[in-house]
Amino acid sequence: MLYRKLGQTDIDASVVALGAWAIGGWMWGGCEEADAVRAIQASLDHGVNLIDTAPIYGYGRSERIVGKAIRSRRSQVVLATKCGLRWDLAEPHGVLHFQGDDLGIVRDGTPGKYHVYKYLHPDSIRLELEGSLQRLGTDYVDLYQTHWQDETTPIDETMAALETLRDQGKIRAIGISNANRDQLVAYGPIDGDQERYSMLDRRMEQDGCLEYCRANHISVLAYSPLVHGLLTGKITPQTQFHPGDLRIGNPRFSPDSLRRIQVLLAGFAPIARAHGASLAQLVIAWTFSRPGLTHVLCGARNERQAIENARAGELPLAQDEIEAIDELIRKHLKGQQ
Repeated sequence: MLYRKLGQTDIDASVVALGAWAIGGWMWGGCEEADAVRAIQASLDHGVNLIDTAPIYGYGRSERIVGKAIRSRRSQVVLATKCGLRWDLAEPHGVLHFQGDDLGIVRDGTPGKYHVYKYLHPDSIRLELEGSLQRLGTDYVDLYQTHWQDETTPIDETMAALETLRDQGKIRAIGISNANRDQLVAYGPIDGDQERYSMLDRRMEQDGCLEYCRANHISVLAYSPLVHGLLTGKITPQTQFHPGDLRIGNPRFSPDSLRRIQVLLAGFAPIARAHGASLAQLVIAWTFSRPGLTHVLCGARNERQAIENARAGELPLAQDEIEAIDELIRKHLKGQQ
């Protein structure tokens, strides 16, 4: 496994990280807890030490499962979680982000069981961290990230609260997520920026955020690098998703889109075979080979998936192979990114 420093800290974090969104089950059609625990422990057994979760993933369920899985192995883990999405407020604060239920986001106009607000007031951050520490069964978090940005709270107030928590030893590093370039710059010295990034999602390159992070020694954690499984080659037009799965109705999983992606992945196949790797492993390795992109968050809901993802951290790609993949992307995804 390849490891890289987290921002300007002395924390060594694996390039392949376990993203624990799906482990919460919410928006993914459910997840068996025993399978999730085995997935986390298998990741650690195969060199992954960075685990990323958030309170909103299953309304606390993901954090509780992660805490259970790492209980006897906390010292081996670079533990990342987030703040800023509140579903438990007695009165509205911040900005309404979405309405949801126990399966996912409610999109049909009916009232949701949960009203989720983007809210980063210092008092709320402190309260959220205490809840996360309890669910995770730890007294500190290695990387604490704002999940979505709250336009009603000044960034300097949010940042001051995070710096205080770092000074108190409750967090070791500060990160943000789902931020635009102006917000990224406004936060000042941070250690990590977690953003959606994949072969199909290149916004970070286009708006200069990736280069800004690279120039300022900010680690970049890419989430959804496999586009919810689309780039694994394992999803076909016949694949059936469970109720609540976010892929239901997503245009990227339409039969036409799946056919286009299969053509792209067929072009990758010779490179993958040369390394004895799966298509998913090749895509993960390409992702952490991008200049400035330091860590790749890969979801896994069972031991097999976890081990496959972890082994991608040992896959070296030559420059000519990266260039060949880039050319295939330009050819088959023109206008799709």
